[in-house]
Amino acid sequence: MSTIQDIVDQLELQPHPEGGYFKEVYRSNGLINEDNLGEDFSGQRNYATSIYFLLTSESFSAFHRIKQDEIWHFYKGSPIKLHIISNDGIYSNTIIGNNMEKGQHPQFVVKAKDWFAAEVIDKNAYALVGCTVSPGFDFKDFELPERDTLISKFPEHKNIITAFSRL
Repeated sequence: MSTIQDIVDQLELQPHPEGGYFKEVYRSNGLINEDNLGEDFSGQRNYATSIYFLLTSESFSAFHRIKQDEIWHFYKGSPIKLHIISNDGIYSNTIIGNNMEKGQHPQFVVKAKDWFAAEVIDKNAYALVGCTVSPGFDFKDFELPERDTLISKFPEHKNIITAFSRL
């Protein structure tokens, strides 16, 4: 059985600002011009990007959002609980994992501009997933808000925001 450090080393993962570890593994050669992206974007974007993303039960992915849809793919380890707050303030969650008989989803799409956070469900465990973004990811499209900012926007979700934010 792989240890967390084995996976970090083998996949050459680096710490991610939202929590966990990541490595970009794909960035398309093709580019989308700013004129075709819409008013939310500045500059060009690749057609798509993909990363490995590793979370552990000792860490979580803090609430953040991006301007694009993000597809999560489950690979290995514990299922992940994904917490989502839509721009309209509606909270939902889903389990990303490979036990479909228990309602887990091996693949799930977080809609563009939804706030989301993730946690490993099992104790003393990890989850290895992949995340695909289209148009391709750029840190200019990434928002990691301060806790109080997100709570002021969605006060009815104060408890879940507090649990899955760091600032």
